[in-house]
Amino acid sequence: MLRKCIKIFTILFALFIISVPVMEMDAHARAGGGRSSGSRGGGSFSGPSRSYSRPATSPLNRTAPSQQGGGFMRSMAGGLVGGVLGGMLFRSLGFGGGGGGGGGGIGFFEIILLAGIGYMIYVMIRKRRAAAKSGSGIFDLGRTPETISPVPVNYLQNSAADDVSVGLANIRQMDPAFDEGLFNDKVMDIFFKIQGAWMHRDLTPVAGLLTGEMNRIFQDDIDTLKRERKINKLENIAVRTVDVEEAWQESGQDFITARIYANLLDYTTDDTTGGVISGSTTDPVKFEEYWTFTREVGNNPWKLSGINQS
Repeated sequence: MLRKCIKIFTILFALFIISVPVMEMDAHARAGGGRSSGSRGGGSFSGPSRSYSRPATSPLNRTAPSQQGGGFMRSMAGGLVGGVLGGMLFRSLGFGGGGGGGGGGIGFFEIILLAGIGYMIYVMIRKRRAAAKSGSGIFDLGRTPETISPVPVNYLQNSAADDVSVGLANIRQMDPAFDEGLFNDKVMDIFFKIQGAWMHRDLTPVAGLLTGEMNRIFQDDIDTLKRERKINKLENIAVRTVDVEEAWQESGQDFITARIYANLLDYTTDDTTGGVISGSTTDPVKFEEYWTFTREVGNNPWKLSGINQS
């Protein structure tokens, strides 16, 4: 009896581990899926690096079909667990063979292996969360706190602010009428319009506000929602602050990354029954995202080119 209980518990535990990435993907399904996506020109492989409001964030993903970070480790762990789980089920059906008479279910080795994999994933998630809280998405295994020279906070803030000022000054050279406050208002308007189009699963009204890449990314996500007969509903959207974090020019393009701090009700319902599948209709989600906009240099319309998660 005890052996049977251990077997059932281990299989359930393995299924839980495998399902973790799926549960993560269901969370925060607003436009962009709560993940990094799109591109930032030559800065596509790093998040905002001159932020004076927040430390640098994790890298962007150009194709954005899945969440950033830990993908390889989760895949490897999932493969190992799947292999062990398949082996347990295979033997439990009586195909195990071997010198022990076959059909004996799981053994002590499988239990230890699964426990080790579970602990590995637990440690990995803890490290990722700790890194996010400290403002870094990258673990530097070659350096310890003793070998990192401290940099005065005021110096970093002043340097970042100077970089933003220089970037905005360069943009004004080709567009003297550019105003940072008006740009922030424009970002807020675009944010609301995109979230509204996302909720209605129709990008037609905002096609002119998106680069071709972002349009494809959003459309792929919307097609998935329709195929799965789901509706992502966003209510009580409140944008608390919009700040310019980076500004630069490259290859005849202006780029500005804005930090958006907002909260909303974010939940997904079944298209047929109307029942809530994920999210909450009562508990608002607070989030911070970095939206990058681009345009041809000069007084031209801005388009969303990338979203980077904090």
